[in-house]
Amino acid sequence: MSPRSCWPLAPIVVALGVLLAGCSSTSTPAPTSTRTVTATATATRSAAATPTSSAVAPSSGSTGTGAEGAAPNQNAAACTTAHLSGAFAGATAGASNVEEELQLTNTGSTDCTLQGWPGVSLVGKGNGTQIGAAADLDRTTPHATVALKPGTTAVARFHIVQADAFDASACKPATGDGFRVYPPGSKTSIFIAASGVRNCTVGHENVFTVGAFH
Repeated sequence: MSPRSCWPLAPIVVALGVLLAGCSSTSTPAPTSTRTVTATATATRSAAATPTSSAVAPSSGSTGTGAEGAAPNQNAAACTTAHLSGAFAGATAGASNVEEELQLTNTGSTDCTLQGWPGVSLVGKGNGTQIGAAADLDRTTPHATVALKPGTTAVARFHIVQADAFDASACKPATGDGFRVYPPGSKTSIFIAASGVRNCTVGHENVFTVGAFH
């Protein structure tokens, strides 16, 4: 069922993720461990169109943002959750949509790499129970290996179609406490708290979509 239109959202401030207001609005394996991180962001503009499912071949390596100096080691080991912090930032809102960036920052003392798509699920009930389906993967986005020096950040596009834009009986939306995020290839996760985010608990509505890190 297609989402209905509603008035554009006013700018919103989120604590540790996104706070969906105005119009209102994935399955991943259980983590072996989960860490909690802190972040804030503000939403101000419209979201992009929903992606298609076509695959894109890996492109050449890239580097994260935030630090200057010598280039990071493209052959460094994969980043682990023990040395990553997570945040949602740059949120912008339009009719029934929110577009923002999922950010992972290298908090370790050595270079590390990320390559591909994260696993992202809304969780709640105060105990990490997954709410609805995990985020779809936007496989149209390039997925180069991203090398991160200490203190630098990789970002991935994160798109939300607000659950309350769908027919309530077909969606049965529920509100979560935040997102459980698995870095690419990781079996452990990071928890990023988020207020007011909702997901459909029934049906097959596409509420969350995430791109590859770049």
